[in-house]
Amino acid sequence: MSSTQNLGDLVPRGVAPDRIALIALDESLRETRYTYAELDARANALARGLLRRGIASGQRVAVLAANCADYLVVLLGALRAGIVVVPVNYKFPKRLSDFVLSDSGAVLAFADARHRSALPANLPAVEFGKEGADGFDALLDEGPFDAKVPDAHELAIILYTSGSTGVPKGVRLSHESHLWILRTRLAGQDLSGERYLVAAPLYHMNALALCQLAVAGGSTIILLRQFKAADYIGAASRYRATWLTSVPPMMAMVLREKEELARADLSSVRVVRMGSAPVSESLFEGIAGIMPQARIINSYGTTEGGPVTFGPHPHGKPQPRMSVGYAHPQVQLRLTDAQGKIAAHGVLQIRSPGLMLGYHNRPDLAAAVTADGYYITGDIFRQDEDGFYYFVGRNDDMFVCGGENIFPGEVEAVLEAHPAVQQACVVPLEDDIKGHKPVAFIVPTPGHLIDEDAIRRYALEHAPAYQHPRRVWFLDSLPLASTGKVDRSLLKRSAQRQSISQTSPGAS
Repeated sequence: MSSTQNLGDLVPRGVAPDRIALIALDESLRETRYTYAELDARANALARGLLRRGIASGQRVAVLAANCADYLVVLLGALRAGIVVVPVNYKFPKRLSDFVLSDSGAVLAFADARHRSALPANLPAVEFGKEGADGFDALLDEGPFDAKVPDAHELAIILYTSGSTGVPKGVRLSHESHLWILRTRLAGQDLSGERYLVAAPLYHMNALALCQLAVAGGSTIILLRQFKAADYIGAASRYRATWLTSVPPMMAMVLREKEELARADLSSVRVVRMGSAPVSESLFEGIAGIMPQARIINSYGTTEGGPVTFGPHPHGKPQPRMSVGYAHPQVQLRLTDAQGKIAAHGVLQIRSPGLMLGYHNRPDLAAAVTADGYYITGDIFRQDEDGFYYFVGRNDDMFVCGGENIFPGEVEAVLEAHPAVQQACVVPLEDDIKGHKPVAFIVPTPGHLIDEDAIRRYALEHAPAYQHPRRVWFLDSLPLASTGKVDRSLLKRSAQRQSISQTSPGAS
């Protein structure tokens, strides 16, 4: 893809036209298959159809839908025409999706049948899978198409953040930055034999960047409409997936599907790559237990900076299991403390060719990028003596207990070191004396028994006393936000309700 200048023009020039590019499964696990020739032709037809409809280069089209085959066609075809794509989180409440559609300036929206009604009545729409004038196929205009050569720093995609702390922020991503990411990730590798299982939503960087990589590498994408643990296992087995991509809570749910795992053959899986959230020791062990042949990758990336941040040690030192790696050779990293000084523990700042252009319509957020070009992630990391980085937690998750700063990620790492704890989420609970005190939600490791007193004793033995959780509740799984990360806001509300009602936590 060395000559490619358009982020939609990713199909490799020499790929066999009959190679399977995409196997998309609907809710009933029915297949839609596209070869590379079919995917390429369909993307060209979409580009021609959008221009024929009068949508000009630089205008925006939105997608409000669960994963499907033609979602990927839109992501490729619209970009070929120089049209900006705005994937919309379909789990947003209507007020937020309306905000995204308005803020982005979308002139057309693509939607599936389930989410069509969530679109504003005055916004023209095209429905995936529908026959007739407003159906997807009616928009297509078959024929060849030469992808537009974008200007330097030309906008390609606007990805909106979750909006958990206010209205969503539109992250402006260019053709240039994400082509750099793809070339860097490919780096001469032959990915043509890989089969990537993708179940994260395409409105999220985790799935979006992986699908772009798979197409550019001539690989096969196995695309689930949405994540369901049993379907995920079944698809990995049936289609002989070689790469599993996920966020850690998804893999934790997979491990609980004992019957489905017993029926599945996962021997084809060579890599399990997890990102977007911390990975616990027990989760590593659980995955290794069901797929001992697979390499397990603990990765890190941001919407603003993309997935290229860390890599292997330059001198070949083995990466510690809980580390996300060493600074990638083409990326500059630094950690800053509360006073803004360089430190071995602090907020991660990133500078690379993969950075965003900025936030859409948000001049008030210009300070997210420093004067010398570093993006301030808001994520707390520490660095060891060998230069490896470890994720600690979000800076805005930090709270104060009796004058002590508590980063939930640090406490969670301690709790998850207990063999009976598969996942932990620590949140603050308001307290008249301490200001806030830590409480914990625990997902036990399957087959292990643990109670609240044991958790508290373990925390007191292995961490400063102020960090130990004052209350502990046990869950079968942690609730997920729309991005696939643990929904801390929901757990904070749950802790407050349970504390008020004096509900005693049970043992699992």
